[in-house]
Amino acid sequence: MKCDPTLYRAAPPSLAVKPRLIRHLFLPPLVILLMIGLGFAGYRVSEHFAVRALAESGERQLELNARAVESEISKYTYLPSLLELESSVSTLLADPSPEHRETVNTYLEGLNRRSRSRAIYIMDTTGRVMATSNWRDFDSYLGEDLSFRAYFQNAVRGQPGRFYGIGSTSGEPGYYLAHGLEEQGKIIGVAVVKVRLETMEERWQRARLEAFVSDENGIIILSSDPARRLKAVRPLSEDTKERLARSLQYYWFPLNELQPLARERLAEGVEKLTFPANTELEAEDTQVSYLSQTRPLSDTPWNFTLLTPLQDLQRQAVNQGILVAVAFALVAFFLIAWNERRKVIATRLAAREALQEANNQLERRIAERTDNLRASNERLKAQIRERRLAEETLRRAQDELVQAGKLAAIGQMSTSIAHELNQPLAALRTLSGNTVRFLERGALDTASANLKTINELIDRMGRITASLRAFARRGDDQGQASLGKAVDAALQLLGTRIETLPLQVHRHFDDVQVRIDQTRLEQILVNLIGNALDAMQAQPLPQLWLEGEASPGKYRLRVRDNGHGIDAEARKHLFEPFFTTKPGEQGLGLGLTLSASLAAATGGQLGVEHPASGGTAFVLSLPAIGPTQNEPS
Repeated sequence: MKCDPTLYRAAPPSLAVKPRLIRHLFLPPLVILLMIGLGFAGYRVSEHFAVRALAESGERQLELNARAVESEISKYTYLPSLLELESSVSTLLADPSPEHRETVNTYLEGLNRRSRSRAIYIMDTTGRVMATSNWRDFDSYLGEDLSFRAYFQNAVRGQPGRFYGIGSTSGEPGYYLAHGLEEQGKIIGVAVVKVRLETMEERWQRARLEAFVSDENGIIILSSDPARRLKAVRPLSEDTKERLARSLQYYWFPLNELQPLARERLAEGVEKLTFPANTELEAEDTQVSYLSQTRPLSDTPWNFTLLTPLQDLQRQAVNQGILVAVAFALVAFFLIAWNERRKVIATRLAAREALQEANNQLERRIAERTDNLRASNERLKAQIRERRLAEETLRRAQDELVQAGKLAAIGQMSTSIAHELNQPLAALRTLSGNTVRFLERGALDTASANLKTINELIDRMGRITASLRAFARRGDDQGQASLGKAVDAALQLLGTRIETLPLQVHRHFDDVQVRIDQTRLEQILVNLIGNALDAMQAQPLPQLWLEGEASPGKYRLRVRDNGHGIDAEARKHLFEPFFTTKPGEQGLGLGLTLSASLAAATGGQLGVEHPASGGTAFVLSLPAIGPTQNEPS
């Protein structure tokens, strides 16, 4: 048998080499391309999830810091309206004399020092500064015409004036809060408080926080980076620039636009911004990327922006992409060589051990944090117990002080009470002796009349001693009292002093039920009416007004006299303990302090007014329970 030689013919050399050549020529570039593709995909996926996680954590930090800014700019909002209550301010606006201006300047200087604001000043309706807290400084606002300021124009129309700008006098930035001062429904002037907000920038810098606040014009007014301050976050039209230049809101500073190298919008209020790098701090990078998160600030047209650097995140994303590419290369080369497979296994084991070590460290940190929280909870409980004990001690001390005040008041009235009891006792001695003689003579009608008179005198003495016992007994923070009965009891206790004066008492109040102990209400009224009697000693025609007024949930009783009034210096210390204007040892200086404390313990308050007609009016406001009569007493 013959074999066919063609069956054993070798293949052509070109065909035998071609598969190996294909593997050597195309497989490495294909592996490299797949490595690059997978590395880039890993980079993008890692960056996406890292940005999303960073945005979630940044949202909490954004809310926390935004609330801090809101708290800082809102804590002074009450201060301009407070000046509406100061009578010297309205007096200055009505009569701008040097004496009135000096009084208001001094008052504003002290108020500015206590409130730690930058400046406080008063303007008339034309926009001229009438008085200011910095009247002693060389760059004082006194006499300046600030009618062009937006905050003045809003306040003089009765609207809240909120404005951030750079002062045209001092060139110093500040936040301005303006309030229109009203009198009888008409605006007579404007009160302005200037506050410095640079402390927030200092806090951000200390915390290494990159953030800024932009106002309603899109101008950055606060920034942790001074280079970004007074730059626009959005393009400004020429009309807007001209309007801002005329208003001098930003003085003469150029309002350049803050232009990032790149901008990518990720969500509502969330952007990715790229800025040129600070070559002094970042010598390696030519640009810096940030995650920008913006939130509007409540009660203002401003926006708070938090910038979170993305350099570390991008490095991690690059590392993740490289790790994916390397992992793919290891898997690819595992199919080629067993040695590469062993390297991949070793790498995975090392990663698993690192993960286990990280897990162990995390568990240890959780246990330590739990122990710290438990210890903090125990300390907090101990502090709560100590505070409750202190409050109980304070309440007992206050009760003892109230009782001491009542006994002191009884001691001061002892002479009048002794005189009040001596007259009935003398009459009793005379009538009892006469009654015996009339009985011996058989004049029974006269003896009976004398006995009735004796009974009336005994009843009168009983009422006096009963009032004293009721006034001297301890009261309670909670209770229910009749206003009419309390007024009658107070007038009865002070009856002897009232009889020595040609006093006219005007009663215009309802006999309502208020939430306070009866004896404590009587003690407050004894203190207030007694002070009024002391103030009217030299008055030829003394008059006392007891005027009531109902308000939602409250009832206000005004005790007003036409005495000599209270001087301005004494007004500052009226409710301070042991302060008294009475000569000698006539007063301990505790009456008004105790009265205000008793009113506050029931949810009420005690205030003072100084009527323009003269005298003094103390206003007692207490929670009302319900009226007992419809007609005024």
